[in-house]
Amino acid sequence: MAGGPVHEALADLELVDHHCHGVVTVPLDRPDFEALLTEGGRWPGTTTFDTPAGVAVRRYCAPVLGLERHAPADVYLARRAELGPAEVNRRFLAAARTGVFCVDTGYTPQPLTSPAELAAAAGAVAQEAVAYEVVAYEVVRLESVAEAVAGRGVDAGGYADAFRSAALDAVRRPGVVGVKSVAAYRTGFVLDPARPSDADVTRAARRWLARGGRLDDPVLVRHLLWTAVDLGLPLQLHTGFGDPDIRLHSVDPAHLTDWLRLIAGTIPVLLLHCWPYQRQAGYLAAVFEQVYLDVGLTLHHVGPARARAVLEEALEITPFRKLLYSSDAYGVAEFYGLGALAFRRGLGELLQDRVDADELALADALRLARWAAADNARQVYRLPDGH
Repeated sequence: MAGGPVHEALADLELVDHHCHGVVTVPLDRPDFEALLTEGGRWPGTTTFDTPAGVAVRRYCAPVLGLERHAPADVYLARRAELGPAEVNRRFLAAARTGVFCVDTGYTPQPLTSPAELAAAAGAVAQEAVAYEVVAYEVVRLESVAEAVAGRGVDAGGYADAFRSAALDAVRRPGVVGVKSVAAYRTGFVLDPARPSDADVTRAARRWLARGGRLDDPVLVRHLLWTAVDLGLPLQLHTGFGDPDIRLHSVDPAHLTDWLRLIAGTIPVLLLHCWPYQRQAGYLAAVFEQVYLDVGLTLHHVGPARARAVLEEALEITPFRKLLYSSDAYGVAEFYGLGALAFRRGLGELLQDRVDADELALADALRLARWAAADNARQVYRLPDGH
C-alpha cells in the first residue's frame, strides 16, 4: 500500500474534476454495463471485463460495493443490481471525494444526470470532520450548439451569425464555465489554422445544410474553433484516445501548433486525455502560455497500476501549473471512483519518490499536488476559492 506524506495529502484533497459527464440512473444489464466499460463497440464472444479497465473495476470498485477484491463479473453485477443505481452512484461519487464537477452536457445518447443532479448524487462528503458542498458547473459542447442551429432551420448565408448568437446564449446560462469541441472526432486536427472567410463559411454551410448530419465539414470546424476564441471562455479539446470515430494519427495535439500560435494571448486551451500523445501535449504546454492538459480518460482505462507511468510522461516537461485532474467519467459512476483513485495514487507515487530521492522538497511536492488536484482548474476556470 502506498504511503508517505504526499499520499496522505492527496487522499485528503478535495478534487476539481474539470471534465466529466453525467451518469445513468436506470438499471443496467450486463451488455449495457459492459458497453460503457469501453470506448469501442460491443464485442460478441468476449467481455470488456477482460480489459485493463474491466479488471480494475473488479479489483478496486468491488470493495466500494461491499464485495471482496477481484469479485467475479457476475457477482459484481448482481451486487450492483441489488443496491440499485442511486446507491451505486452515491457510493462511487462519494469515494471520488470530488468537490467540483465541470460537466460536458453535449453528449447524451441516453439519459444522464444533469450537472445539478450529479452534484446532488455526490452529496456532502466529510474530510477530517469538515463537510464541503459539492458544486457542478456546465461545459457547453459547441458542435451540439451548431447542430441545434441547423436543426431549427437556417439558410447558409445566415449560419455564421445564427451559430454565434446561439453560442453566446449558451455560454450565458448560469453555471457555464467553459466550452468544448470534439473536432478530433469530426475532422481531426490536420486543418488550415487560419480563420475562414465569411464566404468560405457560407459555401461550407450550404454543403453541410444540404446533406445534414453531424458537423464534420473542415471549414465549419475551423469556424467553430475560432468562434470559441471569440467567446473568451476556456476551450476544452479532446485529443488522443477515443472511440472508433477517431483516426488516431490525426488527433495528435502537435497538429494544433500553428493554430495555437495564431491564438496566442487569447483563451486557455485545455487538451483532454492525450494518450498516447501526452508527451506532445506536455511540449505544447511548455511552449504556449495558454495551453493546459490532463490525462483523464486515460487513467481509468489503464487503471491505478499504470497511472504513474502515464503521469510521469505527461509531466516530463509540463509546467506544474499546467496539469489538471479530470475523470472523463461517463455513464457508469465506477469511473469517477476509479479515475480519482488512479490520479491520487499515480501522482502520489511519482512525487513521493522524488521527495525520497531528494529531487523535490516535501513542501514543493505538497504544493504541486494541490495545484494539479484542484487549484490549477480553479485558476483556469475562474472558480471561487473552495469552489
